[in-house]
Amino acid sequence: MHTVMHNYTAAPEPPRCTGSIDSREVRFSRAMIFAIKEINNSTELLPGIKLGYQIYDSCASVPVAAHVAFQITNGQDPVFYKDGNCSQSGVVLAVVGESGSTPSISIARIIGSFNIPLVSHYATCACLSNKQQFPTFFRTIPSDQFQADALAKLVKHFGWTWIGAVRSDSDYGNYGMASFLAAAQREGICVEYSESFYRTNPRSKIQRVADVIRRSTARVVVAFAAVGDMTILLEELARDPPPPRQWIGSEAWATDPLLMSFSFCAGAIGVAIQRSVIPGLRDFLLDLSPTEAAASSVLTEFWEDAFNCSLTKTADSKKRVCTGSEDIKTLKSPYTETSQLRITNMMYKAVYAIAHAFHNAVCQETNFTIQCDKHYRLDSKQVFTKIQNVNFSRNGYPVSFDANGDPVAFYELVNWQKSESGVIEPVTVGYYDASLPKGQEFHINRNITWMDGGTQVPVSVCSESCYPGTRKVLQKGKPICCYDCIPCPEGEISNMTNSPDCFPCPSESWPNAQRDACFPKPVEFLSYDEVLAIILAAFSVSGACLAIITAAIFFHHRTTPIVRANNSELSFLLLFSLTLCFLCSLTFIGAPSDWSCMLRHTAFGVTFVLCISCVLGKTVVVLMAFKATLPGSNVMKWFGPPQQKMTVVFFTLVQIIICTVWLLLSPPYPMKNLSTYKEKIILECALGSAVGFWAVLGYIGLLAVFCFVLAVLARKLPDNFNEAKLITFSMLIFCAVWLTFIPAYVSSPGNFTVAVEIFAILASSFGLILCIFAPKCFIILFQPEKNSKKHVMNKN
Repeated sequence: MHTVMHNYTAAPEPPRCTGSIDSREVRFSRAMIFAIKEINNSTELLPGIKLGYQIYDSCASVPVAAHVAFQITNGQDPVFYKDGNCSQSGVVLAVVGESGSTPSISIARIIGSFNIPLVSHYATCACLSNKQQFPTFFRTIPSDQFQADALAKLVKHFGWTWIGAVRSDSDYGNYGMASFLAAAQREGICVEYSESFYRTNPRSKIQRVADVIRRSTARVVVAFAAVGDMTILLEELARDPPPPRQWIGSEAWATDPLLMSFSFCAGAIGVAIQRSVIPGLRDFLLDLSPTEAAASSVLTEFWEDAFNCSLTKTADSKKRVCTGSEDIKTLKSPYTETSQLRITNMMYKAVYAIAHAFHNAVCQETNFTIQCDKHYRLDSKQVFTKIQNVNFSRNGYPVSFDANGDPVAFYELVNWQKSESGVIEPVTVGYYDASLPKGQEFHINRNITWMDGGTQVPVSVCSESCYPGTRKVLQKGKPICCYDCIPCPEGEISNMTNSPDCFPCPSESWPNAQRDACFPKPVEFLSYDEVLAIILAAFSVSGACLAIITAAIFFHHRTTPIVRANNSELSFLLLFSLTLCFLCSLTFIGAPSDWSCMLRHTAFGVTFVLCISCVLGKTVVVLMAFKATLPGSNVMKWFGPPQQKMTVVFFTLVQIIICTVWLLLSPPYPMKNLSTYKEKIILECALGSAVGFWAVLGYIGLLAVFCFVLAVLARKLPDNFNEAKLITFSMLIFCAVWLTFIPAYVSSPGNFTVAVEIFAILASSFGLILCIFAPKCFIILFQPEKNSKKHVMNKN
């Protein structure tokens, strides 16, 4: 090894190629020659005009490619193979190539300044679509932007949201992966890692990338890499094969037969340029003799490398001299592999695109004949202008360019499947057509074999899907695809998978147990079907029956002293009002309606005032009766039966007036209580006007307190059957019940509010009937000897 010193007095040596020849690239160049010969023999395309060509080997090297570009623009002779018919020489009108994106960038920058169009068959970098930087660049292969979109939609199509990504550290890999990552982000796909490498990197770098793939949790790996780079990476992985991985390949390596020897890549899926047929090409490729190969330095190198012999007699001692019997038809190499013509057709179309541009510039069709001007001095700028508008089909494959110099994107979907013999082969399972409407670009028409030979689509997610009834909560510091599933809070649901939020049910609905659907809340009220309502109704009816029985007993013994001594008319009125009190509690049971809500409160208010008025009348009579025994007292004439009845009517009428005003201004009404219980609706009676309700209740309380005070004053009067003591006890119970009722009523939830109200009505009614009438009935029925005038008038 020596260092080259440049003294700038002599031209430096041109860059040289290193490495072995690529048989596939030789096939591309021979396909170009085949296309030019077809065109030169055509009577429809450029009739009478012959195309010449010069083939350069750039060796996939940027310095060599740049050197070639300068040679082309300098117009060195001979550029064309001249046969005497060339109208001009030394002027390049168009260039086909390059295969690689990076060399193409260098060539396009140089020749673009001279308006020389460059039509590439294999340079896919999305950066080349930039018309400001590369105005004269065209290609017959789709841009990596389309490929990146296709790969992202492919990953999304199969439900993978957690993937790994590797790429060639070149313009092809870096630009392609940048486009893919942007497309993946738009599709909601997360990337666990993104690693770059190049075939010339130290093994330690390749090893590190391989270890990242082995350790990753993502089961899908998208590789945007050139064939040479993928070969190095897969060789490193083969030393210690990783857990099963689903490989997703870019078109650069998805159909390469050499890579299919790596068995752990079986099941890989990739996009590929459409497989095509070029009639006559295979025969042309196989029609290559040693003599013809020796005439070209490139073909010489290819021949010697293919058959491991030398075409020259001064052969390398390590190689034998070719005998001339070598037959290219027996050769197994990428050069002779024509069953999967993909990129070769892109080269074929590129040549025809340039030829059509020439044709459109120098030929005219008149009367079904084609006239071409052989002496027309065509320049590269005219070719550049014409090539933008070419639109034709060749062998059934359309050729045209958009404003960016790109063709319509169409890819085949290729799956690496093992044949019966155990060999991995690429099988076309569908296609991707970018011209179709969004969401319809993919069409899969065959079964896919997945990694490890599986038939089920593998799963590659950072977190499992959140089922309905839960919502996603992102994990701190991790991509959006990594999340926890949190159950929806009370009263809220989510009815779709991977819901980011839960939403509340409508006010009259409630979630089911799974919290994935809303159902109408059950409506509850104190119905006759419930045990509590049945018990309360039974007590209500029993109380009414008890009051009726008591009245019957009193009526049967109405002439006895004990009945007559206790103001029998008020007693019968009191028993009647108690019967109504017991029965009015039934209006609180059942579904509330407009009429039942108004009835239950007013009936309760009026009947209880009637009841208390009777008790009050009895109390006043007892009290005044003993006061009237004083000499000269004339007080009883004001408390006779007519006055007692008027008192009862007056007190009751006041309550009727209060109830009437309440009903007229703001009556009670049925309502759905949604606030007490979140999970159910309580159907109850709203008070309408709280002032009206508490006025009714307050008036009852006022009469009860007044009655209680009078009874207390008369409790020590000396008659055996002084009712004051019994009334005192009954009013004590009454007041205690209703004082307890108020806080219980306010704090009781739902149906219990009604139950508390019914209980208060029953308890106070039972208190009155038992305290006032039970002792008298006991004497009437079981101690008749005490039911005498003597016993009644006896003083204690």
